[in-house]
Amino acid sequence: MSQALYRKWRPARFGDVIGQEHITRTLQNSVAADRVGHAYLFCGPRGTGKTTTARLLAKAVNCLDEDLAERPCNHCVNCLAINEGRFLDLIEIDAASNTGVDDIRDLRDKINFAPNNGRFKVYIIDEVHMLSTAAFNALLKTLEEPPPHAKFVLATTEEHKVPITIKSRCQQFNFRLLTTAEISERLGWLAEKEGFTIEPEAQAMIARQGAGSVRDAESLLDQLVLAPGDEITLERAQMVLGTASDTAVAELVDRWLDKDGAGGLALIHQALASGADARQFCRQMVVYLRELLLLQAGGAELPLDGTPEQKEMMLIQARRAPREGLIEAIKRFSEAALTPAISWQPQLPLELAFVELLPAEPLPMPPAAAVATAAAPEPAAKPAKTKAGTKKDKSPAPEKETAAAVAAPAPDPQTAVPQRLTLGAVTPHWREMLSRVEQVNRNLPALLTMGKPLATEGSTIVLGFDYPIFKDKFDQLPDGVQVVGDIFSQLLGTKCSVRAVVTSEYTIPIQKDEFDALAEELGGVVREE
Repeated sequence: MSQALYRKWRPARFGDVIGQEHITRTLQNSVAADRVGHAYLFCGPRGTGKTTTARLLAKAVNCLDEDLAERPCNHCVNCLAINEGRFLDLIEIDAASNTGVDDIRDLRDKINFAPNNGRFKVYIIDEVHMLSTAAFNALLKTLEEPPPHAKFVLATTEEHKVPITIKSRCQQFNFRLLTTAEISERLGWLAEKEGFTIEPEAQAMIARQGAGSVRDAESLLDQLVLAPGDEITLERAQMVLGTASDTAVAELVDRWLDKDGAGGLALIHQALASGADARQFCRQMVVYLRELLLLQAGGAELPLDGTPEQKEMMLIQARRAPREGLIEAIKRFSEAALTPAISWQPQLPLELAFVELLPAEPLPMPPAAAVATAAAPEPAAKPAKTKAGTKKDKSPAPEKETAAAVAAPAPDPQTAVPQRLTLGAVTPHWREMLSRVEQVNRNLPALLTMGKPLATEGSTIVLGFDYPIFKDKFDQLPDGVQVVGDIFSQLLGTKCSVRAVVTSEYTIPIQKDEFDALAEELGGVVREE
C-alpha cells in the first residue's frame, strides 16, 4: 500500500531533520554524553518536525549501537522495530482524544512496569495542550519524578495553553518555521528520490504555499504526483492548488495603485475563471503586500525570494504605495482570507477587500469640451425682437449642471412623454444607467452591480443590496444618490429620485393597479358564491 510522501520519507536520523539544527544538535550531544533529560516539551507550528524529533529521541535512547555518537543507527533490532511501528516501549498518546483525568491515571498506573525490550519506556503525548485541568494536575507528580526507566516528550502547537507548572518540569525546545529555500531544497530531494521532475517555478510556488511547514509542502507535492517519471509544471500546480499566477497578483497591486477599480475587478474575475481560489488569492496578496512593506521599510538590500526582475518591479511599487495604504491593504486581504468560504458568492470577500481600498470620492471629470463634442447638439434658440424692431440674440443665464447632465444631454421637457414610474419601466434602463455612471465615477458601477432595482414608490426608485455594507457605502458616496437619480430621470423622461435599502429588510409594496385587479378578482369570487 502506498504511503504519503511525508510518512514515507520521514527523517530517520537527527541529521536528516532540516531547519531545526539548534534542537537536533543539542539532543544528539545529550545522547552522546548519556545525559538525556526525563521530560521534554516541544513547541512550534504544525509540520515543523516535533513528532519526528520525538521519535528520533526515543529511538536514540533505546539504540543498541556501542558508539553513543552514532545513535540512532537504524540497523539494530530496536531501531528497526521503531521504524516499523512495532516497538512496545514507545507509547504515543493523542491528548486530543484522551483528555480526561482517567486517561492520565491509567498512564500513571502502567508507567511503573519495566520496559519490554528497550532500555527506556518513552511516552510521546501529542497536542498536550488539549488535556483538561484535572488531567494536568494528575500528571504533575509523575512528570516531576518519573521512574528511572521512563522518559516523557510533550508536543504542542499552542504553548500558551500549557500550564506553567508543566513547563517548569520540562526542557523546552521551540521549533521554527522553515524558509522557502529550505523547503524548496527538500522538495527537490523528494522529486529525485521518487523519480519525477518538477519545474523550478512550480517547486518555488509549492514551497511558498507550504508557509514554513514541511509537511504541508510535501502534502501539496503529493497531490500533484500522478506516476513515476511524471513532470510537474507550473500550470498544473496552479490549476490543482487553485493559486493565481504571480503576474496576476502583481498586476492587481498596480490596479490598486492606479485607482483603477474596473481593471482590478476584471483581473480578479479573470483569475477566478482560470481556476484560482478566492481565499488562496487573498493569501497570495497578503504575502506580496507584506514583502512590499518590508522593502519600503528595509530598502533594496532586504533579502527576498524571486528573480532580480521581480524584485525591481516590487521596488517600484513600494515607492509608489503609501505606508498607511499598504498596512490597510494587508489587513483587508488578511481578513478576507480568514472569512469562511460558505457564502453563495465565495469571491465576495476578495472583491470587497479590493473595492474598499479604492477612493470613495468620484474620480476627476473628463474635460467638458470633449464630452460636449461627443454629445448630440441642441437645437438653436429662436432670436427675440427688441422694442426698436431689431433682432438680438439672448442667451439664458448659465445654470449649475450636475455631473450626470454633462455626461448626457437632458431631455426636452416639451417633447418628453410623461410616464408613470413602474419597476417594469426602470429595469430595461439598468445597464444603460451603469454605462453612463461610469463616465462620471469609475468606481461606482462596481458597487451598483452588487444591487438591483426592487420597486418604485411614487417617483422614487428603490435599489436593493444583499449586504448592509454595500448599502451603507452607496449612501456615503458623495453625490452618488444624486448622480444615479439624474441619469434615471434622463433615461425615463420624468423626474425621479433613488433610495437604497437592504433586500432582506424591505417589503415590496403592492402597486395600485395590482391592488385594484386583486380587489376586482376577489369581488367576483364573492359574487359567484
